[in-house]
Amino acid sequence: MLGTLALLALLVFLLILAAPYIRKAVSKGVCTSTVQLPGKVAIVTGANTGIGKETAKDLAQRGARVYIACRDLQKGELAANEIRAKTGNQQVMVRKLDLSDTNSIRAFAEAFLAEEKQLHILINNAGVMMCPYSKTADGFEMHMGVNHLGHFLLTYLLLGRLKESAPSRVVNVSSLAFHLGRIHFYNLHGEKYYNRSLAYCHSKLANVLFTQELARRLKGTGVTTYSVHPGTVHSELTRHSTFMKLIWKLFSSFIKTPQEGAQTSLYCALTEGLEPLSGKHFSECSPAWISSRGRNMTTARRLWDVSCDLLGIQQDW
Repeated sequence: MLGTLALLALLVFLLILAAPYIRKAVSKGVCTSTVQLPGKVAIVTGANTGIGKETAKDLAQRGARVYIACRDLQKGELAANEIRAKTGNQQVMVRKLDLSDTNSIRAFAEAFLAEEKQLHILINNAGVMMCPYSKTADGFEMHMGVNHLGHFLLTYLLLGRLKESAPSRVVNVSSLAFHLGRIHFYNLHGEKYYNRSLAYCHSKLANVLFTQELARRLKGTGVTTYSVHPGTVHSELTRHSTFMKLIWKLFSSFIKTPQEGAQTSLYCALTEGLEPLSGKHFSECSPAWISSRGRNMTTARRLWDVSCDLLGIQQDW
C-alpha cells in the first residue's frame, strides 16, 4: 500500500514538472498573421467570454469593427469595455443574439444589415455543451439547435452581405468531439433517446459537415469557410457538468487558456492564401484529419436539406 502511494506521489510530481512542456505541446498552434483590419467588419458569436472574447479582442486590436453577438448583454458590455480599454479600439459593439430562438437570430440579422453595409468575418463561436435534455424556443434539441441550426440560420441571413463584401470568411468552431458524433435523422431532437455527451458530439459533427457543404455551394463567390478544433480550453462550456468541471480543475495545468484556444479561429479568419482550403477542418493552425463520417457528403447534403426544412428557408442558397 505504501509503495503504491509513493508511486502515485512520484507520478504526480513528474506530471507537475512536465506540465509546462505538455502545455507547450498541446498549444503549439499560434496565429502569426500580421494582417491589419481597418475598415473591416467582424461578428463573433458568444464573444462575451472565453475563446470568443479573446477572438474579438484580437480582431479589435487589428483595427476591425467588431460585433459581440451574445445572449447576456450585461456580460457582453463588460467584455466590450475590457476590449476597448486594452486595444484602444472604440468600435466594439454589443448586440443581443440568442441562438436558441430563431426570432432573436432574425432580429439580430435584420438590425445588423440595417446598420452595416459590409461583413468580412463571421465567426460562429458560441455553443452549449452537455446540457440536460431541453429544447430551444422552436422545439429543437438544445445542442443541435444552438450549435448547428442557430449558426446555420445566422449564416444564411448574413450570406448576402458576406458575398457583397468578398473576399470574406466564415469560421465555424467545432471540436475534436465530432469524431464521436452521428447524424441520426430519425432522432435529430433526442426524443427517442438522449445522451447529453453524445448530443454535443453530434452537433459538432454537424458543424464540420455544414462547413464542407457551405464551401461547396460558395465556390467562386469569394466567401470561404473553415471549421476548427480550438483544443481543450478553460471556458464556461463545462458549466452543465460537475464531472467535467472537476476534470478541468484537476488537469488545469495541461488545458489551454482562452487566448491559446482562439488561435486556430484567428488563423482561419486572417491567414492570407487560405482560400484554396475552403471547407477544410483545422486544428493547431494546420489542416486536420477528418474521419469518414465527417467527410460523408451524402450526409452533409441531407443535413443541409433537413436544416433548411426545419428553419423554413430556401434550399438553394
